[in-house]
Amino acid sequence: MSKTTRATQELTKAKVAFTAVTYDYDPGSEKVGLQAAEALGEEPHRVLKTLMAEVDGKPVCAVVPSDHEVSMKKLAAAFGGKSAAMMKVPDAERLTGYHVGGISPFGQKRKVPTAIEETALVHAYVYINGGQRGLQVRLSPQDAAAVLGAKAAALIA
Repeated sequence: MSKTTRATQELTKAKVAFTAVTYDYDPGSEKVGLQAAEALGEEPHRVLKTLMAEVDGKPVCAVVPSDHEVSMKKLAAAFGGKSAAMMKVPDAERLTGYHVGGISPFGQKRKVPTAIEETALVHAYVYINGGQRGLQVRLSPQDAAAVLGAKAAALIA
């Protein structure tokens, strides 16, 4: 497995310290983030999942701990909208250039407004998908938010 993806290239270009970590991806896993946390031997709240959604019909990206669900109401509010819904898989893959299970908020084909769960920012480090199934990047959540231009918001139910 290559550890060079558009996501790792974006982090390198931004001069962000990160470590690329691989794990055995289970395509049959119902909860990819939780499976990644278990495979990495990390607490699930440190392994963040990348969710593609739409707020009032416009694409957005939400980065939240893998052991929580995103609140659509809170997600809409974070972007000043009225309603939010998860993006359909083909639309998310087309927009990001990544496959579901390997969607990273970094290096997406089209940059969209991004929000990161505010509770994730208290950790010294987190894991976020590195742009392919079975690849995570370990980095400071503050660095992640800075590179993404992400707003910190309460997003989880």
